[in-house]
Amino acid sequence: MRKISIKIGLLFFCLIFTMEVCLFFLLHQKIAHSRIDEQLSSLVTRGNNHRDVLETYYNEETIHHIALMEVKSDTEVVITNKQGKVIISSAEINQFQSLLNVEKKDVPRSGKVIEDNWKSEPYIATVTPFKGGVDKGYVYMFQDTSQLKELINQLNRHFLIAGIATAFVTAIIILILSRIIARPLIKMKEATKELSQGNFSIQLENKSNDELGELAESIQLLSNELNHLKTERNEFLASISHELRTPLTYIKGYAEVAKREHLSLDERLDYLIVITEEATKLTTLVTELMELAQLDNNTFTIQKEMFYVSDSLKKISQKILPAFKQEAKKLLIICPENIQIYADPIRFEQIILNLLENARKYSSKGTITTTEISKKDTEIKISIHDKGKGIPDNDIPFIFERFYRVDKSRSRELGGTGLGLSIVKELIDAHNWQIEVSSEINKGTTFTIIARGES
Repeated sequence: MRKISIKIGLLFFCLIFTMEVCLFFLLHQKIAHSRIDEQLSSLVTRGNNHRDVLETYYNEETIHHIALMEVKSDTEVVITNKQGKVIISSAEINQFQSLLNVEKKDVPRSGKVIEDNWKSEPYIATVTPFKGGVDKGYVYMFQDTSQLKELINQLNRHFLIAGIATAFVTAIIILILSRIIARPLIKMKEATKELSQGNFSIQLENKSNDELGELAESIQLLSNELNHLKTERNEFLASISHELRTPLTYIKGYAEVAKREHLSLDERLDYLIVITEEATKLTTLVTELMELAQLDNNTFTIQKEMFYVSDSLKKISQKILPAFKQEAKKLLIICPENIQIYADPIRFEQIILNLLENARKYSSKGTITTTEISKKDTEIKISIHDKGKGIPDNDIPFIFERFYRVDKSRSRELGGTGLGLSIVKELIDAHNWQIEVSSEINKGTTFTIIARGES
């Protein structure tokens, strides 16, 4: 994973280094041209100063004094008359001859640069006209370009040293920053590797609110979800093993007993009844497991259509009412005749039957289970209220989990598989409905389905 920090570092270094090179080049060119312009301007100014002196004190002594001054400086001066004849020169005239013959018609009084090619020529030069005595003339100023070249070379060396130092410091800073940026990515890569190996109990620190923080949060949520699914899967497999083992143990045990020859017909019939009951429970469990498998894999179908709720509830009542009467319990259905719902009628019946069956199991004798339907605009509320023992508050969030039972001690007595409410929740979600639960201990429980009445 170090590769990512190297890639990030190289990318940032190339971008920043390219930008620095461009800025350094522009700055170098600006400074170099500025220094050359200063030298040329200084040379013009020096020529103008000599012009002013010549125009004020034009005599042989003044001319010799000007030449003597330039001998002691890093510049040279040549004074000519209007025809170009040299009056005086502070150095050997041959090296300046080509520049003395340049066209001088357009030379302004403020002076003019006649040579600025410092890279290839030995001198830069300026010319300034003057009026002195009875004639006119020109003051030529020359400066050796070797000093300028040395100045530029020195500037180049300084820029090179500064560039190397800047590149070195930039590389160190980018290396540190790239490691800081890559560190959370490295941790997330290690976390995903742990996930791929089945370790879902990882913890990622998230101290940022940027995209990396969101990615870390997503990986953490995925880890938590996978860990929860792993726990659920283990509990699910343990519950299945228990639920299958119990009826199979009964069936096997009573079958062995029923094979005994000395048993009477009535005793043998009792054992066969138990075997049949346990086989029925086992069949119900397998059927519900298959239904849940279909729901999980989305292989079941929801065929929605408009139908009257009251008609469906009448059919449901006919199926389940005998079970209520057998246990001396009552079932009350309150439903206006004109309410229609857009749903799968078979799945709708399955939802209501499971909820009513759950209410019947946990209600006491002589109590009333009420099913009430109401409609507001396009929203339909289906409430199933029993007066049973109720559900503790800390159990309510888990009642739709598979094989979860509030009263573990009564599981065999009530004969439930712990899958009914799980199937109800899956079917509710498949219809894009909502289900709410409210309960009070020893007062009863209410399941409320919020559905839509139109497509």
